[in-house]
Amino acid sequence: MTQPYYETMYILRPDIPEEEVETHVNKYRDLVTEAGAEVLDCQMRGKRRLAYTIAKHREGIYVQLNHNGDGQQVALLERAMRLSEDVIRYLTVKQDGPMPAPRSMPSATTTEAAPLEPANA
Repeated sequence: MTQPYYETMYILRPDIPEEEVETHVNKYRDLVTEAGAEVLDCQMRGKRRLAYTIAKHREGIYVQLNHNGDGQQVALLERAMRLSEDVIRYLTVKQDGPMPAPRSMPSATTTEAAPLEPANA
């Protein structure tokens, strides 16, 4: 049986500068580590259009943080996100299967995906 892990997806305000985005990513990564958990993967998913308006924002910067531990780090992480004015939404899900292989994602400044190449080219 594989070790369960936690996947936290959070959305940052779209109007914060890129350096500040990195500061937030590092802050939450360090918070998980200080709580005695291990950060498995952290991916910037980039700026995307939201399905509906959240706190008067139509876009948000998505970040995915995968971590494992005894679960105590989840409460600390979510409390820090709840108190931050820059995090407009967050969700933590406990995953039981194997962790998926990391994929390369667009940078935080990209708002649209590149066109797909034809399969037989």
